[in-house]
Parts: sequence; structure tokens; C-alpha cells
Amino acid sequence: MLAIIIIVAIVVVLLGYIFGTYNSLVGLRNKVRDEWSQIDIQLKRRFDLIPNLVETVKGYAKHEKGTFESVVKARNTFASATTKEDEMKASNELTKTVSKLFALAESYPELKSNTNFLELQSELKETEDKISYARGFYNDIVLKYNDKIMKIPSNIVAKMFGFKEETYFEALKEERENVKVEF
Repeated sequence: MLAIIIIVAIVVVLLGYIFGTYNSLVGLRNKVRDEWSQIDIQLKRRFDLIPNLVETVKGYAKHEKGTFESVVKARNTFASATTKEDEMKASNELTKTVSKLFALAESYPELKSNTNFLELQSELKETEDKISYARGFYNDIVLKYNDKIMKIPSNIVAKMFGFKEETYFEALKEERENVKVEF
């Protein structure tokens, strides 16, 4: 009789651990998805702002066709991305081309004082800041989730139920290099 009670107690504790760990993993996975959607919201906002910015700059810099084409190409690549990894890569490329667009604006003093341009530039900068913060939050929760599915003993439950490692949002190689400042 005592042996049965001990076995039942062990089974109950084991099932409690499995259920608790499973629920924790589901919660973390959902948090990862939520944080990605926060990034996605800001990326969509940036995606919508870019055509307005390009049109404003076009009026001043009609002969800068290559820059506009690269911005449009990067925007289209982002629009056609089908996986989270593709979106991350396209987002980084879009960030790089928007920076080129802002650099181009430096060459046109009358553009730098244009109210529409300044407003769009401010909104885009604010959006870029939000994307940056959202990426940080996303990577923090991915770290927690990945730790949980890799560490013993929760990795056993993770493997039993097919939890997979998530990808971090990483900077492009060019973004990691030191900025060259020239006077």
C-alpha cells in the first residue's frame, strides 16, 4: 500500500513538472511570437513611410535614380519575404538603403529645410528607434526561450513536444564595423 502511494506521488510530481514545463515553454514561445509581431508592426510602419519619403526626396534630387531604385528594391524584397529570417535580412537591407537616402538629402540644403521631408524624416527616425528597441526585447525573450529548451531537465520536455530554437535578430556585417568619420 505504501509503495503504491509513493509511486502515485512520484507520478503526480513528474506529471506536474511536465505540465508546468510545457506551459512555461508555450508561454515563452508565445512571447517570442508577440515580440516578433511588435517588430513587424514597426517594420510595416516604416514600409508605409518610405514611399512618401522617396517621393519627397525625388522632387529635389531627380537625377539620383540609383538611390531610389535601391530603396524601392529593398522595400519590395521586404514585402516578398516569407519567413522570419527573410524578413530580418530584408529589414536590415532596408535600413541600409534608407540611410543612403538620408545621406543623399544632406547634399540638398533646400530639401533639408522642407517641412514634409523633416516630418517624414522624424517619423522614420522614431520608427527606426522603435524597431531597435523591439529587436532588443525580441532577442531577450528568444534568449529566455532558447535557454529553457536547451537546459536540463526542461530540454527533455521541449524535445518530447517538438519545441524548436528561435533565431535572433542580428545586425548586418556592415553595421558591426566602426563608422568612419571624416572632416
